[in-house]
Amino acid sequence: MYREVAKLVLYRDLGEDSILRKLSGIFEEWERKESSGAELITRIYEQIKALLDLSTMYGFDTNLWHNYLTFILLTNENSFSMTSEKVGAHDGSVNHFAKGDFRVFHRLFDFDFGPIERDLGIDCFSTVCNYRAIGKKERMYNKNVSEKVQAVSLRIEKAEDEEEIFKIVTDFYKAYGVGMFGLNKAFRIKSLADGVEFLPINNTEQVLLDDLVGYELQKQKLIDNTEAFVKGLPANNVLLFGDSGTGKSTSIKAILNEYYDKGLRMIEIYKHQFQDLSAIIAQIKNRNYRFVIYMDDLSFEEFEIEYKFLKAVIEGGMETKPDNVLIYATSNRRHIIRETWGDRDDMETDNGMHRSDTMQEKLSLVARFGVTICYSKPSQKEYFGIVTELAKRYPEITLSEQELCAKANQWELSHGGISGRTAQQFINYLAGRV
Repeated sequence: MYREVAKLVLYRDLGEDSILRKLSGIFEEWERKESSGAELITRIYEQIKALLDLSTMYGFDTNLWHNYLTFILLTNENSFSMTSEKVGAHDGSVNHFAKGDFRVFHRLFDFDFGPIERDLGIDCFSTVCNYRAIGKKERMYNKNVSEKVQAVSLRIEKAEDEEEIFKIVTDFYKAYGVGMFGLNKAFRIKSLADGVEFLPINNTEQVLLDDLVGYELQKQKLIDNTEAFVKGLPANNVLLFGDSGTGKSTSIKAILNEYYDKGLRMIEIYKHQFQDLSAIIAQIKNRNYRFVIYMDDLSFEEFEIEYKFLKAVIEGGMETKPDNVLIYATSNRRHIIRETWGDRDDMETDNGMHRSDTMQEKLSLVARFGVTICYSKPSQKEYFGIVTELAKRYPEITLSEQELCAKANQWELSHGGISGRTAQQFINYLAGRV
């Protein structure tokens, strides 16, 4: 194994703690008889545990060794994979090295663990190569990554040579990309001393726009802007504002699910992280994806000044915001920043500024969103329509429309008033009592 791993060129940077790198060192010592059998078994089991942990995280199954090797191919960011992400497979000298690496992986796929297992009296490699995973709920692992890795793994298993693997892998890079951005839909960020780290969100809500009853004009406006964006056409930052529970956040989550396969990715950030916006954009501006930076429930109190970071990034800073980045935000406030009657009074403040100037500075943030979409509270008739439509999705709910609406009316009086969220909570209540 170590002889094969040593031949890697483009995919050589695996990290010193990688399972493949560690196993390679173990096999080298085994062949050279530099360590005792007991010591080798202990170190092998450490790497098997690491493989099992990774497989549990991503829901791998059947052949964990093949899934792991495929995972490396799909997540290793190098000069070849990053270029293939942008332009697909093209003729060039780098292909010679890429195919050489794929030849190595082809041999690793067919690696014979029999000799070391017989010598050490172990069967762990045979077990992980013929694995039957315990069934898990989707929220326990990253289903999106799992499905893609296993699908590509099966194709590579059947590949005859490195030429076929080359086509399989470069087609994947072109369609989905490479690394965490290629496999994951959405991310949060962690602030670091020298920038930011992207943390994949393992299980995004599997909601579609059709799941949101009503608000057809609002949804269409969001669709039109997003479609232009993913096609590389001019598009605007979007602010969804209005009453709580009306579907603003649901609409944005649904947009991600609708357009993920067209290269849309989402980065969720919070108000205290606005100072990291420039660092975020610096890391994603040259990637072959369309990024929506998502800010949920955006609002500022009088004393908060984080909105200044947002204003500068959206429009007003020296550096132009890249074409592959938009900002989508939701807010219960039309103007995002809380206004007071004092703001409307044009009296001069202690620092010499007029209050109206202060208010205009605050309101200018909203003006930087080219598209604003209002999600207003539904009328009672619309509320009953939402309840009736949602009830159709639950066959176990057999109430007549009249009975349904009467109970829905009672429910909203004691559960926060009329809204789409209230309607869904009422339906959940009914479905859970059947």
